[in-house]
Amino acid sequence: MQKKAGPLFYIFLLAFVFLVMFPFLWILLASVKPATELFGETAFNWFAKNPTTASYVSVFTNYPFGRYLWNSTVVAFITTVYSVFVAAFAAYAIARLDFRGKSVILGIVLAVSMFPQVATISPIYIFLKNIGLTNSYLGLIIPYTTFALPSSIWLLVTFFRKIPLDLEEAAKMDGATALQTYFKVILPLALPGLFTTAILTFIAAWNEFFFALVLNTEDKYKTVPVGIGMFQGQYTIPWGEISAATVIVTVPLVVMVLLFQRRIVSGLTSGSVKE
Repeated sequence: MQKKAGPLFYIFLLAFVFLVMFPFLWILLASVKPATELFGETAFNWFAKNPTTASYVSVFTNYPFGRYLWNSTVVAFITTVYSVFVAAFAAYAIARLDFRGKSVILGIVLAVSMFPQVATISPIYIFLKNIGLTNSYLGLIIPYTTFALPSSIWLLVTFFRKIPLDLEEAAKMDGATALQTYFKVILPLALPGLFTTAILTFIAAWNEFFFALVLNTEDKYKTVPVGIGMFQGQYTIPWGEISAATVIVTVPLVVMVLLFQRRIVSGLTSGSVKE
Protein backbone atom coordinates (compact mmCIF):
# COMPACT_ATOMS: atom_id res chain seq x y z
CA MET A 1 0.00 0.00 0.00
CA GLN A 2 2.99 2.32 0.56
CA LYS A 3 4.70 1.54 -2.74
CA LYS A 4 5.57 4.70 -4.64
CA ALA A 5 4.91 5.19 -8.31
CA GLY A 6 7.91 4.82 -10.60
CA PRO A 7 9.08 7.19 -13.35
CA LEU A 8 7.23 5.21 -16.03
CA PHE A 9 3.95 5.97 -14.31
CA TYR A 10 4.57 9.72 -14.45
CA ILE A 11 5.69 9.52 -18.07
CA PHE A 12 2.52 7.67 -18.96
CA LEU A 13 0.44 10.13 -16.91
CA LEU A 14 1.97 13.15 -18.68
CA ALA A 15 1.44 11.54 -22.09
CA PHE A 16 -2.17 10.72 -21.23
CA VAL A 17 -2.91 14.26 -19.99
CA PHE A 18 -1.29 15.73 -23.10
CA LEU A 19 -3.40 13.56 -25.42
CA VAL A 20 -6.58 14.46 -23.56
CA MET A 21 -5.80 18.17 -23.47
CA PHE A 22 -4.32 18.43 -26.97
CA PRO A 23 -7.56 19.41 -28.80
CA PHE A 24 -8.31 22.20 -26.33
CA LEU A 25 -4.70 23.42 -26.29
CA TRP A 26 -4.64 23.56 -30.08
CA ILE A 27 -7.91 25.51 -30.18
CA LEU A 28 -6.62 27.87 -27.48
CA LEU A 29 -3.45 28.57 -29.46
CA ALA A 30 -5.42 28.95 -32.69
CA SER A 31 -7.72 31.50 -31.08
CA VAL A 32 -4.87 34.00 -30.69
CA LYS A 33 -3.46 33.55 -34.19
CA PRO A 34 -4.18 36.14 -36.88
CA ALA A 35 -6.12 34.95 -39.92
CA THR A 36 -2.95 34.84 -42.05
CA GLU A 37 -1.39 32.22 -39.74
CA LEU A 38 -4.39 29.89 -39.67
CA PHE A 39 -3.82 28.60 -43.18
CA GLY A 40 -0.86 27.33 -45.16
CA GLU A 41 2.42 26.23 -43.61
CA THR A 42 2.06 28.51 -40.58
CA ALA A 43 -1.14 26.69 -39.57
CA PHE A 44 0.98 23.86 -38.14
CA ASN A 45 3.04 26.15 -35.92
CA TRP A 46 2.29 25.81 -32.25
CA PHE A 47 2.61 29.44 -31.32
CA ALA A 48 1.54 32.55 -33.22
CA LYS A 49 4.26 34.87 -34.48
CA ASN A 50 1.98 37.84 -33.99
CA PRO A 51 -0.58 36.86 -31.31
CA THR A 52 -3.76 38.88 -31.25
CA THR A 53 -7.13 38.98 -29.48
CA ALA A 54 -8.96 40.12 -32.62
CA SER A 55 -10.90 36.86 -32.83
CA TYR A 56 -12.29 37.32 -29.30
CA VAL A 57 -13.38 40.87 -30.13
CA SER A 58 -14.89 39.75 -33.42
CA VAL A 59 -16.97 37.06 -31.71
CA PHE A 60 -18.94 39.72 -29.82
CA THR A 61 -18.94 42.45 -32.48
CA ASN A 62 -19.73 40.48 -35.63
CA TYR A 63 -22.05 37.90 -34.05
CA PRO A 64 -24.74 38.06 -31.32
CA PHE A 65 -22.58 35.79 -29.16
CA GLY A 66 -23.63 37.46 -25.93
CA ARG A 67 -27.22 36.53 -26.75
CA TYR A 68 -26.19 32.93 -27.42
CA LEU A 69 -24.48 32.75 -24.03
CA TRP A 70 -27.57 34.13 -22.30
CA ASN A 71 -29.87 31.66 -24.08
CA SER A 72 -27.71 28.69 -23.14
CA THR A 73 -27.43 29.85 -19.54
CA VAL A 74 -31.19 30.31 -19.12
CA VAL A 75 -32.13 27.00 -20.75
CA ALA A 76 -29.43 24.97 -19.00
CA PHE A 77 -30.12 26.50 -15.59
CA ILE A 78 -33.90 26.02 -15.68
CA THR A 79 -33.51 22.50 -17.06
CA THR A 80 -31.09 21.63 -14.27
CA VAL A 81 -33.22 23.04 -11.45
CA TYR A 82 -36.41 21.41 -12.72
CA SER A 83 -34.84 18.05 -13.50
CA VAL A 84 -33.00 17.72 -10.19
CA PHE A 85 -36.07 18.86 -8.20
CA VAL A 86 -38.38 16.30 -9.83
CA ALA A 87 -35.74 13.57 -9.94
CA ALA A 88 -35.07 13.94 -6.22
CA PHE A 89 -38.69 13.11 -5.34
CA ALA A 90 -38.89 10.28 -7.88
CA ALA A 91 -35.57 8.76 -6.86
CA TYR A 92 -36.44 8.90 -3.17
CA ALA A 93 -39.75 7.16 -3.80
CA ILE A 94 -38.06 4.43 -5.84
CA ALA A 95 -35.27 3.96 -3.30
CA ARG A 96 -37.36 3.99 -0.14
CA LEU A 97 -41.00 3.10 -0.81
CA ASP A 98 -42.15 -0.49 -1.26
CA PHE A 99 -44.47 -0.83 -4.23
CA ARG A 100 -44.86 -3.14 -7.17
CA GLY A 101 -43.18 -2.35 -10.45
CA LYS A 102 -40.11 -0.50 -9.19
CA SER A 103 -37.85 -2.49 -11.47
CA VAL A 104 -40.20 -1.87 -14.39
CA ILE A 105 -40.17 1.87 -13.73
CA LEU A 106 -36.38 1.94 -13.61
CA GLY A 107 -36.28 -0.07 -16.82
CA ILE A 108 -38.63 2.40 -18.52
CA VAL A 109 -36.50 5.31 -17.30
CA LEU A 110 -33.40 3.67 -18.72
CA ALA A 111 -35.17 2.90 -22.00
CA VAL A 112 -36.29 6.52 -22.39
CA SER A 113 -32.73 7.75 -21.89
CA MET A 114 -31.49 5.37 -24.59
CA PHE A 115 -33.80 6.68 -27.34
CA PRO A 116 -31.77 8.44 -30.05
CA GLN A 117 -32.65 12.08 -30.61
CA VAL A 118 -33.24 11.50 -34.31
CA ALA A 119 -36.05 9.07 -33.49
CA THR A 120 -37.90 11.58 -31.31
CA ILE A 121 -37.27 14.92 -33.00
CA SER A 122 -40.18 14.68 -35.49
CA PRO A 123 -43.03 14.15 -32.98
CA ILE A 124 -41.44 16.64 -30.56
CA TYR A 125 -41.16 19.27 -33.28
CA ILE A 126 -44.76 18.74 -34.46
CA PHE A 127 -46.08 18.91 -30.91
CA LEU A 128 -44.17 22.07 -30.03
CA LYS A 129 -45.05 23.66 -33.36
CA ASN A 130 -48.77 23.06 -32.82
CA ILE A 131 -48.75 24.65 -29.37
CA GLY A 132 -46.52 27.54 -30.47
CA LEU A 133 -43.43 26.75 -28.41
CA THR A 134 -40.83 26.60 -31.16
CA ASN A 135 -38.33 29.47 -31.00
CA SER A 136 -38.74 29.84 -27.25
CA TYR A 137 -36.92 28.89 -24.07
CA LEU A 138 -39.71 26.57 -22.94
CA GLY A 139 -39.58 24.82 -26.31
CA LEU A 140 -36.05 23.67 -25.48
CA ILE A 141 -36.51 23.06 -21.76
CA ILE A 142 -39.30 20.52 -22.36
CA PRO A 143 -37.31 18.22 -24.68
CA TYR A 144 -34.14 18.70 -22.63
CA THR A 145 -35.87 17.14 -19.65
CA THR A 146 -36.43 13.99 -21.71
CA PHE A 147 -32.73 13.16 -21.40
CA ALA A 148 -31.97 15.05 -18.17
CA LEU A 149 -34.65 13.46 -15.98
CA PRO A 150 -33.82 9.77 -16.64
CA SER A 151 -30.11 10.23 -15.97
CA SER A 152 -30.85 12.33 -12.88
CA ILE A 153 -33.20 9.70 -11.47
CA TRP A 154 -30.70 6.91 -12.05
CA LEU A 155 -27.92 8.81 -10.30
CA LEU A 156 -30.02 9.92 -7.34
CA VAL A 157 -31.54 6.49 -6.69
CA THR A 158 -28.03 5.25 -5.91
CA PHE A 159 -27.38 8.08 -3.46
CA PHE A 160 -30.68 7.71 -1.61
CA ARG A 161 -30.14 3.96 -1.23
CA LYS A 162 -26.83 4.62 0.55
CA ILE A 163 -28.45 6.73 3.27
CA PRO A 164 -29.08 4.51 6.34
CA LEU A 165 -32.71 3.77 7.13
CA ASP A 166 -31.97 4.26 10.82
CA LEU A 167 -31.86 8.02 10.30
CA GLU A 168 -35.39 8.09 8.91
CA GLU A 169 -36.68 5.85 11.65
CA ALA A 170 -35.08 8.10 14.28
CA ALA A 171 -36.72 11.15 12.72
CA LYS A 172 -40.12 9.43 12.77
CA MET A 173 -39.62 8.46 16.40
CA ASP A 174 -39.04 12.16 17.16
CA GLY A 175 -42.39 13.00 15.58
CA ALA A 176 -41.23 14.23 12.18
CA THR A 177 -43.62 13.84 9.28
CA ALA A 178 -42.61 12.24 5.99
CA LEU A 179 -42.00 15.63 4.34
CA GLN A 180 -40.06 16.92 7.35
CA THR A 181 -37.89 13.81 7.28
CA TYR A 182 -37.32 14.24 3.57
CA PHE A 183 -36.39 17.94 3.65
CA LYS A 184 -34.58 18.12 7.01
CA VAL A 185 -32.82 14.75 7.15
CA ILE A 186 -32.58 13.11 3.73
CA LEU A 187 -31.88 16.05 1.42
CA PRO A 188 -29.01 17.49 3.53
CA LEU A 189 -27.33 14.08 3.51
CA ALA A 190 -27.89 13.71 -0.24
CA LEU A 191 -26.38 17.10 -1.11
CA PRO A 192 -23.21 15.62 -2.68
CA GLY A 193 -25.37 13.49 -4.95
CA LEU A 194 -27.69 16.38 -5.79
CA PHE A 195 -24.74 18.61 -6.53
CA THR A 196 -23.08 16.03 -8.77
CA THR A 197 -26.31 15.40 -10.64
CA ALA A 198 -26.88 19.13 -11.11
CA ILE A 199 -23.39 19.65 -12.54
CA LEU A 200 -23.71 16.76 -15.00
CA THR A 201 -27.20 17.85 -16.05
CA PHE A 202 -26.11 21.45 -16.59
CA ILE A 203 -23.15 20.40 -18.74
CA ALA A 204 -25.35 18.09 -20.83
CA ALA A 205 -27.95 20.82 -21.40
CA TRP A 206 -25.26 23.42 -22.12
CA ASN A 207 -23.63 21.25 -24.80
CA GLU A 208 -26.83 19.97 -26.47
CA PHE A 209 -26.90 20.72 -30.20
CA PHE A 210 -29.49 18.73 -32.16
CA PHE A 211 -32.72 19.83 -30.44
CA ALA A 212 -31.53 23.44 -30.33
CA LEU A 213 -30.68 23.35 -34.04
CA VAL A 214 -34.10 22.04 -35.12
CA LEU A 215 -36.46 23.70 -32.63
CA ASN A 216 -35.03 27.22 -32.37
CA THR A 217 -34.32 28.60 -35.83
CA GLU A 218 -34.56 32.31 -34.98
CA ASP A 219 -31.23 33.96 -34.23
CA LYS A 220 -32.36 35.48 -30.93
CA TYR A 221 -33.18 32.05 -29.48
CA LYS A 222 -30.14 30.08 -30.66
CA THR A 223 -27.89 28.54 -28.05
CA VAL A 224 -24.09 28.59 -27.98
CA PRO A 225 -23.41 25.25 -29.77
CA VAL A 226 -25.76 26.16 -32.61
CA GLY A 227 -24.48 29.73 -32.76
CA ILE A 228 -20.88 28.57 -33.12
CA GLY A 229 -21.91 26.06 -35.77
CA MET A 230 -23.48 28.89 -37.76
CA PHE A 231 -20.36 31.06 -37.85
CA GLN A 232 -19.70 31.83 -41.51
CA GLY A 233 -17.25 34.07 -43.32
CA GLN A 234 -17.69 35.68 -46.70
CA TYR A 235 -15.26 33.38 -48.47
CA THR A 236 -13.78 31.06 -45.83
CA ILE A 237 -14.71 29.45 -42.55
CA PRO A 238 -13.73 31.81 -39.68
CA TRP A 239 -11.63 29.34 -37.72
CA GLY A 240 -10.21 32.08 -35.52
CA GLU A 241 -13.65 33.19 -34.33
CA ILE A 242 -14.79 29.58 -33.92
CA SER A 243 -11.73 28.80 -31.79
CA ALA A 244 -12.20 31.92 -29.67
CA ALA A 245 -15.89 31.17 -29.10
CA THR A 246 -15.05 27.58 -28.17
CA VAL A 247 -12.55 28.77 -25.57
CA ILE A 248 -15.04 31.27 -24.13
CA VAL A 249 -17.66 28.55 -23.77
CA THR A 250 -15.32 25.87 -22.42
CA VAL A 251 -13.35 27.83 -19.83
CA PRO A 252 -16.30 28.47 -17.44
CA LEU A 253 -17.19 24.76 -17.45
CA VAL A 254 -13.59 23.74 -16.82
CA VAL A 255 -13.26 26.24 -13.97
CA MET A 256 -16.55 25.07 -12.45
CA VAL A 257 -15.50 21.42 -12.56
CA LEU A 258 -12.06 22.20 -11.09
CA LEU A 259 -13.57 24.23 -8.25
CA PHE A 260 -16.06 21.53 -7.31
CA GLN A 261 -14.11 18.43 -8.34
CA ARG A 262 -14.00 17.07 -4.79
CA ARG A 263 -17.76 17.21 -4.47
CA ILE A 264 -18.21 15.62 -7.89
CA VAL A 265 -15.77 12.80 -7.21
CA SER A 266 -17.14 12.12 -3.74
CA GLY A 267 -20.65 12.11 -5.11
CA LEU A 268 -19.85 9.74 -7.95
CA THR A 269 -17.86 7.31 -5.85
CA SER A 270 -19.14 7.08 -2.31
CA GLY A 271 -22.55 8.69 -2.29
CA SER A 272 -23.55 10.74 0.74
CA VAL A 273 -22.96 8.60 3.83
CA LYS A 274 -20.77 5.59 4.48
CA GLU A 275 -22.70 2.64 5.71
